[in-house]
Amino acid sequence: MSALTDQTPQTLINALDELLEEERSALTQGELDKLEGILARKEELFDKLNRITDLEQSALDTVHSKVTRNQALLGSAMQGIKAVATRMAELRKVRRGLEVYNRSGQRTSYTTSGSMKLEKRA
Repeated sequence: MSALTDQTPQTLINALDELLEEERSALTQGELDKLEGILARKEELFDKLNRITDLEQSALDTVHSKVTRNQALLGSAMQGIKAVATRMAELRKVRRGLEVYNRSGQRTSYTTSGSMKLEKRA
């Protein structure tokens, strides 16, 4: 059994509030590997809160705004990951060669030769 089994609604809300702050920290620090564990704990808290029938909406207002904030952060993180994936695909395509159109409108390919090493410059 979980440590949160016999706790009051306010204790559950407080635990969710702390967990949402932990999630925000992980998102803003780029520690995306922590999100899976946080999600499991968050789902457990949501399940417990959903079983409470006499819970007032006003008690959840603070955590609701934090959930909304974290959803926006998660959306931004997803956009960043997609941008990196797109950029990496573009780099792989450039490494294979260059495709251009000639004067007659035909596509012409130029393959790259030499080292496929990425050069870092300071």
